[in-house]
Order: sequence, then C-alpha cells, then structure tokens
Amino acid sequence: MNELLLEIPVNSNIFVLSGAGISKESGIQTFRDSDGLWNNHRIEDVASPEGFYRNPTLVYDFYNNRRRELNSGTEANKGHFDLVGLEKSFKINIITQNIDDLHEKAGSSSIIHMHGELNKARCIMNDNHVFDWFEDLNDVHKCPECGSQMRPHIVWFGEMPLQMDEIHDLAEQSALFVSIGTSGEVYPAAGFVTMFKDMRKPTVELNLEPSRNQDQFDYAIHKPATLAVEEFTKLLLK
Repeated sequence: MNELLLEIPVNSNIFVLSGAGISKESGIQTFRDSDGLWNNHRIEDVASPEGFYRNPTLVYDFYNNRRRELNSGTEANKGHFDLVGLEKSFKINIITQNIDDLHEKAGSSSIIHMHGELNKARCIMNDNHVFDWFEDLNDVHKCPECGSQMRPHIVWFGEMPLQMDEIHDLAEQSALFVSIGTSGEVYPAAGFVTMFKDMRKPTVELNLEPSRNQDQFDYAIHKPATLAVEEFTKLLLK
C-alpha cells in the first residue's frame, strides 16, 4: 500500500465511506451482527415507509430508543479522531451510512449523512422541512412550517439516499476511495467502490473482515476499525 499512498498528493480530496463498524467501537449496536438491532426487529416493520404507515408508534419508539442511546454519553472514538487528523494534510470528505453524530463530535468538517440523522426530524409532506430533534418524537408533533405529521429523518428501505448528486461530484473530485467498517451489502453505497474502479482510482478497505465486494479493493487492512484507521493514517502521512 505504501506505493499507492505515496502517489496521493498533499491536499488531494479523499472520499471516505464510513459504516457501522466505526460506530460499533463507540458502543453503538449494529444492525447486521448476530446480536444486532435486526435480530429483534423485522426490517419491514421499523425501516420502511409501509411499516411507518402501518404502525407509526412502533417506528417512533424504535428511533426514540436509538436517539436516547446516542445522546446518553456516546462519544467518538480514535477512528473518528484519526480521520479529523488527516484534514491537516488532505481534504477529507466523509460520506457516512451511519445515522449517529460521532463524526461531528470528533470534529470532521465535511460530512454527508446519506441515510439521514437520528437527531433530526422531517415533515412527511415536504422533504425540505427538516429540523434538529433531540427529544422523543411521536404523532403529536407537527411540522413547524406546515403543520403536517413528522417522521424520523432516516432513509428507509425503498427510499432514495440523500445528496446523491453531491456524492457523485465528490467522487469525481477525489483521488482515493476509502471504505471503513461497512459490509458492502447495502446499495447504492456498496457500489461506490465500483464507481472508483471505473474511474481508475485506487480503493482501500479498512474493515474487521473482508466485505462482500472485497474483490473490488486494491488494498485492505482487516482489523477493528480504530486499529485499521490508525494504521492507514500512518501510512498515508509517511
């Protein structure tokens, strides 16, 4: 990997895709582990528009619990802070599948939450009516702009991820793709590595174990996210 990273000029844009693996080391449950969140919930019940309209109380409660857990002292870990440290030498653009705010807590300056954010709520009638939200959310809360029902600002299965045009623009501007702590199973995020391969740009995987699309990566470090990010940053800054 040393030869690859020596070819990345200082101040280059680096596209970082982060997933559940980096948040897990801060104590946040993942969805796909054997003891993860999906183990106790059907995806279609708590992470789909149909589930919300069928039983909004269940969905509100699910995300209210996640929000309380996040805001009860969950802190960014060394992996998050190491990415912030890279900003001294490179333009780090983080595109995260995570709905927590740990990249923000660490101090990263460029973050896109493609799957939404736990600490925000939005109107069901107008996707542009988005509000910071740190308390429990339920059906008594109405949109401050138009009075419609509110929902978690989360991208559910069957919905289009957020800011995809901006994400593609950043990919075109970037010299390197780095995937951290993601399974390679959820699209379109899992397809980003193919996009970089098509542009003939180098790709790096930092993950506990090989992802589903491991054959698309030029280089990989398979360790817990914090250790993998630390090793990667040391190589990049040499």
